[in-house]
Amino acid sequence: MTSYDYVIAGGGTAGCVVAARLSEDPTVTVCLIEAGPSDVDDPNILVLKEWMHLLDSGYDWDYPVEPQERGNSFMRHSRAKVLGGCSSHNSCIAFWPLAQELRNWEAAGATGWGPDGVLPYVSRLENNIADGDYQGYPHGHDGPVRLRDVPAVDPCGQAVLDAAAKVGLPTVQFNRDQWHLNGAGWFQINASEAGERMSTSHAYLHPILGTRPNLTVLTDSWISEILIDDSLRATGVRFQRPDLTGYDEVTANREVIVTAGAIDTPKLLMLSGIGPAEHLREMGVTVRVDSPGVGDNLDDHVEGLVFWEASRPMVTDSTQWWEIGLFTTTQEGLDHSDLMMHYGSVPFDMNTLRWGYPTTENGFCLTPNVTQGRSRGTVRLRSRDFRDRPKVDPRYFTDPEGHDERVMLAGIKLARRIAEQSPLREWVARELAPGPDVTSDDEIIDYFHKTHNTVYHPAATARMGAVDDPMAVLDPTLKVKGVSGLRVVDASAMPNLPVVNPNITVMTMAEKCADLIRSGT
Repeated sequence: MTSYDYVIAGGGTAGCVVAARLSEDPTVTVCLIEAGPSDVDDPNILVLKEWMHLLDSGYDWDYPVEPQERGNSFMRHSRAKVLGGCSSHNSCIAFWPLAQELRNWEAAGATGWGPDGVLPYVSRLENNIADGDYQGYPHGHDGPVRLRDVPAVDPCGQAVLDAAAKVGLPTVQFNRDQWHLNGAGWFQINASEAGERMSTSHAYLHPILGTRPNLTVLTDSWISEILIDDSLRATGVRFQRPDLTGYDEVTANREVIVTAGAIDTPKLLMLSGIGPAEHLREMGVTVRVDSPGVGDNLDDHVEGLVFWEASRPMVTDSTQWWEIGLFTTTQEGLDHSDLMMHYGSVPFDMNTLRWGYPTTENGFCLTPNVTQGRSRGTVRLRSRDFRDRPKVDPRYFTDPEGHDERVMLAGIKLARRIAEQSPLREWVARELAPGPDVTSDDEIIDYFHKTHNTVYHPAATARMGAVDDPMAVLDPTLKVKGVSGLRVVDASAMPNLPVVNPNITVMTMAEKCADLIRSGT
């Protein structure tokens, strides 16, 4: 077939959900197109504890960042190149969207995206081991995505929690009842008890592949542009064939839904003539819609590191090696946790070794990150050739008020305080990075400017907002303003990045998007 009712551009986290939900109606036809390979029966993808091998692999777009004025210019943004997108590529840390953040989204113009408009979709998608509810919405127990608690079997991890409690971060259970601004606990993960990741491709698509004649899934097919006619209606997409011999086109009779992620969605929109007019002209792209917000407002979780050599043998098996989260507020009066840390039970010298910091084969770390950063970056075209990597410029630590530096500095200091408490201090042989000689604020700031990483959570580069907001690329129904028959649903559509790991939030957005489409909204 070359014509479908719905064409989904990108087989990532959101794309798999939308394809599965729309194809539940046997009277419509759906085509899902993914640039990467299938994950079916691929243990490289499905065995969750092996996820770190996916970084800088054939399953990774591995985008370099532009030179950073105040950040790590060596850093690379890992983006998944495989069916399931980043849900097939990440550590599967699973958080319900936080109610306060959803209220903020709605207040910023994303009408219908408050708690009442979003949280029911978490109940729909999850099969959660937990009972109870969050903000009055019960946990789901028959959805496609298995959520379960990480088992508390890592003794160093337990020492982290015990030590954190002594500095004001009591042990809590995540995805229960209410959010604790200050607390730490074992994560929930979207994975089976056997250790298989519950990506959206695995959870939503695998059970129906080959059973629905109205659903076509094309992999290894790289989309070069969205086709838009003279009436400014999206009519389909053009993509490179898997054998690289040329290009094919498919027509969308009803809608094109772009689900390519926070870096590739703005890239694809710009290649198709939707974006900042001046930049498109510089690239030689015909301007169809002057939309200055496309590729703007790049939000991310910037991540620091405190890394220790362990005095005792670390665990040799794990669900996914990053099993604990710590959240806190760095100042009074906040309605959100502005600092998050992950505990890693593995050595983590990805960004420190080049600067001469020592490493070890038996170590652990805490990774403070800024949950509500104020620095904003951009995604821009490198050329009009779709095969060229985009220019990704996060502009880390460039907010004028110095907010992000202040929170990260507090995070490094807090990580050290936690390590000073018993029983965690008995696990510390020595601090490897930043090291005991780095003590002043200026020295710590210089350290994390050079060595920070990202939690790989880019977002908000084609954000939704009020219809009259000139920087909002999408209206609250996720439709691209200025073009008919075109929607976006992925992390690029977020007004801003959530406090927590955002993958489950993207799944809920996709569930809601499918309902919007089916209802004709």
